[in-house]
Amino acid sequence: MPAPRNELKAALGRGEVRFGLWMAFAHPTAAEIAARAGYDWCLIDGEHGPNDLPLILSQVQAMAGGGAEMCVRVPVGDLRILKQVLDIGLQNILVPMVDTPEDAAAMVRAVRYPGAGLRGVGAAQSRATGYGAIPDYVANAGDEICLMVQLESRTALDNVDAIAATEGVDVVFVGPADLAASLGHLGNPGHPEVQEAIAHAAARIRASGKALGMITFDTAGIAPAAEAGATFIAVGGDVAIYAAGVRTRAKEAARILGR
Repeated sequence: MPAPRNELKAALGRGEVRFGLWMAFAHPTAAEIAARAGYDWCLIDGEHGPNDLPLILSQVQAMAGGGAEMCVRVPVGDLRILKQVLDIGLQNILVPMVDTPEDAAAMVRAVRYPGAGLRGVGAAQSRATGYGAIPDYVANAGDEICLMVQLESRTALDNVDAIAATEGVDVVFVGPADLAASLGHLGNPGHPEVQEAIAHAAARIRASGKALGMITFDTAGIAPAAEAGATFIAVGGDVAIYAAGVRTRAKEAARILGR
């Protein structure tokens, strides 16, 4: 029995659009709800969300059986961290702050076993193999990993063609907030220079044949992301949606009660 087929990777490889939710609650109940809410994928944010490995594992377990494919953004592109999230069964990995083709190639090696990479072999007791129930996991595990690298600096923008051309990279994801900061427009990803840079990066990524990833926390940004050619589209964040909902309810109740 081989490693499980990665349906998200297959869909993106066919050029199909898949939309998802960014998750920063770091709680299995929130993850369980999100996985069954109708998103194609849900991403556990280990970079800016308060997630460590046990919390990521608990969310992955809670999401099992839901309709959403599971993804994780690791806090940093570190071999030790990557081997751990892979061993708990995650197959869709987003690595932030990838600035050069050398960075990208290092991440490719980190998610593949020796012969093609540097991933440590500890499959027998890992969740990825069903704790030993998938004896042939190592034979094709690398084929089913969807590696996504995040372009979010001026340096990465300068290297976009080479990063996108890196064999083994499946998705190049444009991070607008850090890119804006790198271009001198901290807190203003809507600045014309930033938007021009994003459009340029998107065009180069599409031209490479790799899937383009984009994010918006505003529903008005969903259609433009798709029109830009993005197929891996984050359409909101769980904390932001919750915060907006509870504030709106408080205002409605105050209005109804004459406060």
